[in-house]
Formats: sequence, structure tokens, C-alpha cells
Amino acid sequence: MAVSLKNKVVLITGASSGFGADAAHLFAKEGAAVVLSARRIDRLQALAQQIQEEGGEALALPVDISERIEVESMMQAVFEIYGHVDILFNNAGFGRLDFLENLNAPRDIETQVAVNLLGTIQVVRVVLPYMMARRQGHIINMASVAGMIGAPTYTVYAATKFAIRGFTEALRREVGPFGIKVSCIYPGPAATEFGLHTGTPEFKKSFKVPGWTTMKSQDVARAVVQVAKRPRRTVIVPWWFRPLIVINALFPGLVDTFVARNFTSKYHVPSPAAPVPADEQKTPPPQ
Repeated sequence: MAVSLKNKVVLITGASSGFGADAAHLFAKEGAAVVLSARRIDRLQALAQQIQEEGGEALALPVDISERIEVESMMQAVFEIYGHVDILFNNAGFGRLDFLENLNAPRDIETQVAVNLLGTIQVVRVVLPYMMARRQGHIINMASVAGMIGAPTYTVYAATKFAIRGFTEALRREVGPFGIKVSCIYPGPAATEFGLHTGTPEFKKSFKVPGWTTMKSQDVARAVVQVAKRPRRTVIVPWWFRPLIVINALFPGLVDTFVARNFTSKYHVPSPAAPVPADEQKTPPPQ
């Protein structure tokens, strides 16, 4: 039987665009009160206003989830207003894609780990006590098919998403006996702002992903709302990634050879060793 989302309090991180924004609209249409969190307050406020004009309930809270104090302040504000969270959609994250030696250490590596992995963990950490106290709740973590299939140029991004996969599985076994459900979403390529922030590596100029492989952001958002209504451990979208995941698990050597011939050997041109750039010698705060 489907769970009614009417009057549920849904906290969405990374809500200013993409999956988060689309899911916010859909949750609100189901009658849920949506708490929108992200760094871009102007976008959050515009989204909250849209939802309110459509008859829904929305609250915008600016937060950088890589900052633990901000995460704790966010949950305190939610508690003061609503008293609890029924559903957490842990969606915030970004990717910087390039061959590893080309990535900037503080901007591309450390910040990715801080947001995609540590930020996700910190949000769960502050929400979980409220769910445990009520013996109910649902945590939905956003991963990626890159959390099941490691691809060249996705080294750090894949590391964070593989980690989210392990975190979600362990968490589910920790809190499941207390009435708390934990799910993980593994989407393939989708038309969102993600591609605008992955950087501009040289291979992008000549390597193009076929258009038919790219979903709409709304497709993933619908999958998120469906798993909130009918909880499952794992959701992989689109469906045709499932056999690819199986092939990767059963025949890794075959996949290695295919990728090497069709991608790596064409686009990965090793550059001469060079000193660490000055801007990487001291780690700046997350962007």
C-alpha cells in the first residue's frame, strides 16, 4: 500500500535546481510541506514562492552542507517550525570530471568529498535523532550509477558515490529495526545543471554522450517521490542501466578493455610532471 505524503514534512537538500527543485514541486503537489535547503537563497526563495502560488507549503533555508554548524542550525530551525522531519531527501552534490592528475586538489577533490559525502553524512546525523525519537521516518540518499560503475574522469565523484552506497546500506541496517526506512537512488545521465559545473576538460570537446541516454530531471524526481510513497532499498533509473551494472560486476576485465580502447586510449594524453600549482599548496574553504 502506498504511503500518503499529505502533511508530511520533507527536507530537501540541493533544492535550488535539478532533481531537488523538481522533487520539491512533486512533493508539494502530494500535499507535503517542503523545506528547501541549498546555498543559493535567491533561487530557494523563488522556488518557495512558486510552490506557494500553486497552493503548496514551502520554506526556504539557505545552508552550505559542507559546514557542520550551518547544518545543525538548519535542523534547529526546522525543529522550531515543524518539530520533526518525516522524509529527508539528501540530494545536494556536484561533480568535477577530468583525469585525476588534472583536478585541482582543494576545488575539485576536497570540496567534492566535503559536499557529496561528508555533507550527506552530516545532514543525516542531525535529522536522525528526531526520527529515532518518533520511531518513524524515511531517508532517501542521492547516489549515481557512478556509485556502481567506475568510469574514467569520474574518479573522485565515483569515490563519493560508492561511499554513499556503503553509507546507505550500513545506515539502513542500523536504523531499520526502529521504523526508519533508508533508500538510495542511482540515476544515470540527466539534463540538469550538473554538466555546467563539471569543468571543461579537453576531452569534452570531442567526446559526446548520445542524446537518447539522457533523462529529464523530472524523470528522476518522479522516481524519488515514488520511492517515498512505496519505499524500496534501491532505485536505478533508467532501467537499462541494470544490465550494465551486472555486466560490470561479472566481467570487469571485459569492461576494462572496452573502455580502454574506446575512451582512455583516445582522450587520456599524459602530460609531463609539473610542480604543484601555488593555489593548491594551501587549501581554501569550500566554494
